[in-house]
Amino acid sequence: MEKGEKSRHHFVVVHGLCHGAWCWYKVATVLESAGHRVTALDLPACGASAARAEEVRSFEEYSRPLLHAVAAAPPGEKVVLVGHSFGGHNLALAMEAHPEKVAVAVFLSAPMPVAGRPMSAVLEQHLKGDSVPDSFLDCTFGIVDRGSENETETFQLGPEWMAQRMYQLSPPEDLTLARMLVRPAQMFLGDEAMTGDKVLTEGRYGAVGRVFVVAEEDKTWPAEEQRRAASSCGPGVEVMAIGGADHMPMFSKPAELAQLLMEVANKYS
Repeated sequence: MEKGEKSRHHFVVVHGLCHGAWCWYKVATVLESAGHRVTALDLPACGASAARAEEVRSFEEYSRPLLHAVAAAPPGEKVVLVGHSFGGHNLALAMEAHPEKVAVAVFLSAPMPVAGRPMSAVLEQHLKGDSVPDSFLDCTFGIVDRGSENETETFQLGPEWMAQRMYQLSPPEDLTLARMLVRPAQMFLGDEAMTGDKVLTEGRYGAVGRVFVVAEEDKTWPAEEQRRAASSCGPGVEVMAIGGADHMPMFSKPAELAQLLMEVANKYS
């Protein structure tokens, strides 16, 4: 391999709740222009996926596109995983399944699970802070009856909540795009993969380098809460930050985010 080729990385990027691969279009453009490979995934019932939220039976099924993408990395290649918001849970499952194929995992304003604890723990703690009246504004919750199976709860982002709490520093055209493309999703809080305390192990998930990226102007998950969550993940976690970024740094600070990802990839590869 030529020296120049060694600096080229394969980024596998995962969207957050209700979003899709489309939210990475700016960052992917910067990374690809710099010579890197980017795989932006649509998880089931998200983006251009033909599935509906209520058809996704488990968190493992929801994570399969990522699990397959990481497993498909050729021998000797390690991918750089990037998960935004709820997508941090998908990263954790892929790291546990294929630690030998991951150079580093970047949690972008995303819950970072702790080995030996339920993956849902960080998210549930965060949601407790959002239990006050009007905290979700015009977001909506729905119940889907599956007959003999357990009922499924879906969640859809509201346009006002997106404008005030997620995209407040992002270009207005990106907020408009998001309002057109977001879809109902599940949080899988009762799923075995989310509630089990033996799903993530120190020897596999914990063996992968992890970077927590704080969005300094995040109104969905305040920066100080993000830092407290990162500090509980152990001394091996590197914490970085993007100033002036709302909950959607890929829109509010795409160039800065892309530069940070390239620096992380160079450091951990």
